[in-house]
Amino acid sequence: MVSAVFHSPLESAPPLTSGAERSATHSIAANAHGASAKTVKGIETTAANVASATGPQRDFPVLWLRVLPPLLGLALLALIWEVVSIGTKGSIPSPRETFLQAVVLFSDPFYRNGPNDQGVGWNVLSSLKRVALGFGLAAIVGIPVGFLIGRFTFLSRMFNPLISLMRPVSPLAWLPIGLLVFKGADPAAIWTIFICSIWPMIINTAVGVQRVPQDYMNVARVLNLSEWKIVTKILFPSVLPYMLTGVRLAVGTAWLVIVAAEMLTGGVGIGFWVWDEWNNLNVKNIIIAIFVIGIVGLMLEYALIKLATAFTFEEVKS
Repeated sequence: MVSAVFHSPLESAPPLTSGAERSATHSIAANAHGASAKTVKGIETTAANVASATGPQRDFPVLWLRVLPPLLGLALLALIWEVVSIGTKGSIPSPRETFLQAVVLFSDPFYRNGPNDQGVGWNVLSSLKRVALGFGLAAIVGIPVGFLIGRFTFLSRMFNPLISLMRPVSPLAWLPIGLLVFKGADPAAIWTIFICSIWPMIINTAVGVQRVPQDYMNVARVLNLSEWKIVTKILFPSVLPYMLTGVRLAVGTAWLVIVAAEMLTGGVGIGFWVWDEWNNLNVKNIIIAIFVIGIVGLMLEYALIKLATAFTFEEVKS
């Protein structure tokens, strides 16, 4: 038996076109391709021109919005300051008078004419030294204690009442205890910085340890990791953002407290310098010291923000 398979003429036969029709078809296709290429090129050129034309216009408002508000804020401060100076009939020096005094003061910030007559630079460095010592001791003690409190429930329940009781106490209330125990102004000031800096570090570190996901601890238990590896491989990377937040809070508090502590203890320091200028009725230098304290605190805060960003890869909005 012979079987045959039949195909439809539309499926089997090639299209019948003449040579002229084929050449016309190729010509149309080529023209269409060229036209589309020119169109795409024209669109890209137009987009580039638009981008170049609108780029600076878009960047300019952003830059203006970053620069204008701070300038307006400083101008408002200077205006209020000038009005207050006029209202007090010169008891509060004007911005211009204070600026001229600052130029004279910072022309030689590191002069020394005796133990009680030193430039503003030496006073700032002395205060920073005390803050560094007290803050460093607080970090050495507070961060490990925070890890222990956050890691072990028994220690958390044991120390929470003590922390809740001691934390609200004003740091200056601890200054007489420091003077009584250490018999000196410098150790007492460092003790005051220590006692006010330790609480933010303990609390933030403990909270960070307690917020570590339980899944991480379950994996560590399954793998039978030692306590040292749990701390270094699991807890420390997770707690680092909380710990750095505590460090930032502690430094800010320490810089606030050292000024008041130096006013009471005397010696060399920015706080003592402010009090000494008040005894001399030199209001211009007091206002300059206020700006110096604010600028130094701002620099410390900025440095710690950059440190936190480098270690935690967090974007800090300006």
